[in-house]
Amino acid sequence: MLLRQMKYFVTVVDCSSFTEAAEQCYISQSAISQQIHSLEEELGVQLIHRENRRFDLTPAGEYFYTQSKLLLDEADRIRRETIRIAQMDESRLRIGYLRNYSGQELHMAVAEFSGLYPDISIEIVAGTHEELYDLIRFGGVDIVISDQRRAFSEAYENKILLECECIAEISDNHPLSINNTLTLKELKQTPCILIAPSKYQDSEAAYYRDTLGFSDHFLYAENLEEGRLMVLGNRGFLPLETIGTLPPKLPKIKRIALFSQGVLIKRTICAFWLKQNTNYYIEEFAETLSALIKQSNRA
Repeated sequence: MLLRQMKYFVTVVDCSSFTEAAEQCYISQSAISQQIHSLEEELGVQLIHRENRRFDLTPAGEYFYTQSKLLLDEADRIRRETIRIAQMDESRLRIGYLRNYSGQELHMAVAEFSGLYPDISIEIVAGTHEELYDLIRFGGVDIVISDQRRAFSEAYENKILLECECIAEISDNHPLSINNTLTLKELKQTPCILIAPSKYQDSEAAYYRDTLGFSDHFLYAENLEEGRLMVLGNRGFLPLETIGTLPPKLPKIKRIALFSQGVLIKRTICAFWLKQNTNYYIEEFAETLSALIKQSNRA
């Protein structure tokens, strides 16, 4: 029995048509019919009950269809993994992280991991939540460190790193900088500076406005350094998450806790990677980063 015959059989059932299945498999209808017939002869059982131009699966056919789909999925996974290993993908680790991340633990995790596995090349890219989502979906990175904005997907490993508090970095020349806390209502007239390239500005603004409740008054910076320069120029406030140990704040900038409707704003930060791409190095890096963040929280 060949996997190809199983694929033909599954395609016929999925399409409910020999003609459509033949087109999908790039063979003639007579050829695919012959392959199914040969499969039944080899098994010694009838899989399909034919009646004129219609067909139904026999009980044996139902079972064979279900198990064939599982086996074909596993065969495809083995094929992809074999190719990936041949291309030496495991000799590198590609990490994506939030553009507005400023904690020190990520740098420490990269350094510690590199010390343990010097032969593994580490590539790092920063992005907005949506940028990172596109990168992980389409194979641009192996693991992303990002905030949770969607329900967890069964297709991913979703490792919660921490639930962190949100703060605002604001110029000490701003009238509100004397406050011990800040509310979104108080900041309504102050522009919110978001770290996002032009392609992702709308989606980033929509999340902060529609989900977190920020006012619809945004300015944009390409990176964290540019955003902080805008804060120093008193052009607005920069929302950040307290992920691990933040670097010392710049002179003339205040860091103040952010509240909404009397509740401290918090975000869930996770490490995400596709289950089908799981390997030792991805899991090891995620554990290293998680341990460092937990350590900083206990300190």
